[in-house]
Amino acid sequence: SDEVIVGNPTLMGVPLFSRRDRKAVELSLWIGQLNAIAGSEIPKIRHGSILGENVDESTGIFSQVSDEKKLRLSPSAVSEYENCPQLYKYRKIEKLPEPPSLDAERGTLVHTVLQDLFEFPSVERIPQTAFDLLPSRWSAQLADKPALKEMVSNEKEWLDRATSLLSTYFTLENPSTFEATHREMHLEDDFEQDVYLHGYVDRLDIAPTGEVRIVDYKTGKSPKPGWEEKALFQLRVYALLYWKSTGVLPKLLQLIYLGDGRIVKSNPTLKDIESAEKVLHRVAQDIFISMEKEYWPPKPSRLCDWCFFKSICPAHND
Repeated sequence: SDEVIVGNPTLMGVPLFSRRDRKAVELSLWIGQLNAIAGSEIPKIRHGSILGENVDESTGIFSQVSDEKKLRLSPSAVSEYENCPQLYKYRKIEKLPEPPSLDAERGTLVHTVLQDLFEFPSVERIPQTAFDLLPSRWSAQLADKPALKEMVSNEKEWLDRATSLLSTYFTLENPSTFEATHREMHLEDDFEQDVYLHGYVDRLDIAPTGEVRIVDYKTGKSPKPGWEEKALFQLRVYALLYWKSTGVLPKLLQLIYLGDGRIVKSNPTLKDIESAEKVLHRVAQDIFISMEKEYWPPKPSRLCDWCFFKSICPAHND
């Protein structure tokens, strides 16, 4: 394995926590949720296991939050707009249909298996358990998106690739040695009067001593040297959301790249998340200006060759 440490390398070895410790932390979090409700505060952290609440998520650009219509902003939406406002318009404003991305669907499959792996007792969190989960999780994915069946011409090769990515995961972490406090954790915040900021964290671990680690799985390859900061923006937004919700600044951000077996780590500082916050405010303002002026300039790049909307994009159809 190969690790890239961005920033101050202290506190990288955040102590992971045992099943016994997990119960105490879960109880503390549960009591905190009850206290928030008793105080008539809106809990900003939503997770399926907390108080058994069901969260109905919309995929539209606007969200009904606090009885107000707000712009929905997330790290992926910010990245999309920054990379190409025209693509953002196609996806978020016009909501044009596009076929599933095989790379994204493979990522979904591997993510699902890694999430479900923590449902098993620690001694059973071994490679074979993950491999055994693949067929049933893939069948469920096909049932949800039947079009995938025609797109995947060689199912054995498809599952073999997913198996390879899962094998790489076990060379980077040993999931039998810790408990995942939260998986697919939804963080949200009424960021501005007319902006709703949210995101889903693949995994959030809380150590017995209270340190928080935010983990994101990537099935692609790690960024080239010098590009780690851009990759870490997503996790810094999650750190900002968690800090605004709990008053606790996460100690470690960790990107696990299964495509080439590398880990990018960073100890976020208040300056880091304040910087991310400024970017969010700027991009939100830019989106509102684009909406007001109907100005969505395309940004031609090498990514255009993989864009489904290239055939209708004004940058390629003068």
